[in-house]
Amino acid sequence: MGHSSHAEAEERKEMDIRSFSSSQHNQTPYIHKVGVPPKQDIFKEFKTTVKETFFADDPLRCFKDQPRSRKFVLGLQAIFPILEWGKNYNFRKFRGDLISGLTIASLCIPQDIGYSKLANLAPQYGLYSSFAPPLVYAFMGSSRDIAIGPVAVVSLLLGTLLRNEIDPTTNPTEYLRLAFTATFFAGITQATLGILRLGFLIDFLSHAAVVGFMGGAAITIALQQLKGFLGIKKFTKKTDIISVTKSVFHSVDHGWNWQTILIGSTFLTFLLFAKYIGKNNKKLFWVPAIAPLISVILSTFFVYITHAEKKGVAIVGFIEKGINPPSVNKIYFTGDYLLKGIRTGMVAGVIALTEAVAIGRTFASMKDYQLDGNKEMVALGAMNIVGSMTSCYVATGSFSRSAVNYMAGCQTAVSNIVMSVVVFLTLEFITPLFKYTPNAILAAIIISAVLGLIDYEAAILIWKIDKFDFVACIGAFFGVVFASVEIGLLIAVTISFAKILLQVTRPRTATLGRIPRTNVYRNIEQYPEATKVPGVLIVRVDSAIYFSNSNYIKERILRWLMDEEEHLKAAGLPKIQFLIVEMSPVTDIDTSGIHALEELLRSLKKRNVQLVLSNPGRMVIDKLHASNFPSQIGEDKIFLTVADAVLTCSLKLPEEV
Repeated sequence: MGHSSHAEAEERKEMDIRSFSSSQHNQTPYIHKVGVPPKQDIFKEFKTTVKETFFADDPLRCFKDQPRSRKFVLGLQAIFPILEWGKNYNFRKFRGDLISGLTIASLCIPQDIGYSKLANLAPQYGLYSSFAPPLVYAFMGSSRDIAIGPVAVVSLLLGTLLRNEIDPTTNPTEYLRLAFTATFFAGITQATLGILRLGFLIDFLSHAAVVGFMGGAAITIALQQLKGFLGIKKFTKKTDIISVTKSVFHSVDHGWNWQTILIGSTFLTFLLFAKYIGKNNKKLFWVPAIAPLISVILSTFFVYITHAEKKGVAIVGFIEKGINPPSVNKIYFTGDYLLKGIRTGMVAGVIALTEAVAIGRTFASMKDYQLDGNKEMVALGAMNIVGSMTSCYVATGSFSRSAVNYMAGCQTAVSNIVMSVVVFLTLEFITPLFKYTPNAILAAIIISAVLGLIDYEAAILIWKIDKFDFVACIGAFFGVVFASVEIGLLIAVTISFAKILLQVTRPRTATLGRIPRTNVYRNIEQYPEATKVPGVLIVRVDSAIYFSNSNYIKERILRWLMDEEEHLKAAGLPKIQFLIVEMSPVTDIDTSGIHALEELLRSLKKRNVQLVLSNPGRMVIDKLHASNFPSQIGEDKIFLTVADAVLTCSLKLPEEV
């Protein structure tokens, strides 16, 4: 039965080919010519290209036809968006911002103390970084939902890179100065990318690579917390999973502290349960938000009344009171550490920028408003420059806090100001109360926070969609987990660029066939019912033709031709007489591309095959005429559509074909 239906399908296909061929020979169609655009002014063309590259969003549109005074106001609003939305600010919006600001403050305070340890800095520097930078961002940022402060991944990255240069234990003063220097140049990098409108550069780090890097960093951060979670005093300075595992198990007999483990595991269970409640009931979002602060208060009180610190439970100790002291004089502007600070700052700045822009875009799409990526970069850069001068290290948008901020009903960036005020009050009056906070609780808070960075669902989706993307994802993940944060980052960037190069140098090509009973030509692999035209081979090139891929495209087209001729010879069918290249997807062509077409033309002439082009775009036909290629191929060999080309070629074929 199956054999019979297959034979019928083949018979219908043959009938369609015969009816198509006979219809082509019985009509003299009107063939549309390909339009040749008027010659463009070179300076105008260059101006258009630059505008589309750097000013695709037309940022100066609102300044058109405005008086000078209005332009000045619009300029200020462009730099400080708060001047624009602040005009319509009201009590109802403030109520939402107040609640969300207080909520994220309760989450950020214990997190900041823990994250500062990841950066190998004293606890107060984490709190400093949630005071000054959010204030600057509130005035300059364009996102309504981002919550600013230190984040786990950037803290670990900064701490790892800085420790490679200076040991924070033996030389804490120089280490601190290098941290401020790196923060300053992270801000300079971010602001420069925004001012020069080079934000598109961060898109070169693919989503898949970021997912893998974040997941690997989360595992690494969680492993680093085993020191505080288990009460281990001697712990490896390496971050890879093998070194950490060895360090943990070598300390089993003499390094683990059961009281510390009891505190850590109890409150980790509580934090994970709180997250579970918040995840399953969106109205209870505040439960996981305040759980870390409740954990800190309860564990600190428990250690204080039991004097657990005397039984080996490590505590935070003294945290310096008062708001951020100035640190301009501590930044290296000369000397041996300047280049090290620039290098570290650039890496940390780009990673912080990638995370913040991704978070901002996510919540902007959820609330349906536009986020200006370049303005965001300038705002993030400005806040880190100011932060470096006020004893802060690199701050950026935090996903966990931003999610809480969003669910708490934030209306504007004022929620960051509220959070900043709470942190200010904490620094002024409450920090002495954190003296007895056990390190185990900070480890538990960080572990519960970073688990959300392991996005296995995204990894599964990446596997389903694009296997090469999955290689980038898993490569970055294993690079971070088994080597180091820098190696993982390097792998992520390398694979992302490798994918771009592969797609540019090896573009897709396809052979086309005619959809039955239509004049539509599509990829035969996608539409198996599509029929090939006797005596004609139709090839589509799915890319611009540049120096990087022109030779490959020429060779690939010839390979299609050779494969088809071998197939026809084996079947005893007439050979190919016309090769039609469908150029609709070819957006541009350069000198190397035109040379490749000329070489293709010469190769085809030796095979007695005529080259025909279909629908070259404006840029392509303009350059073909500039190189005099149409006179080589023949003006009558360039057609508007594949159907026109096939129709004309079929009329020229011998009757037996």
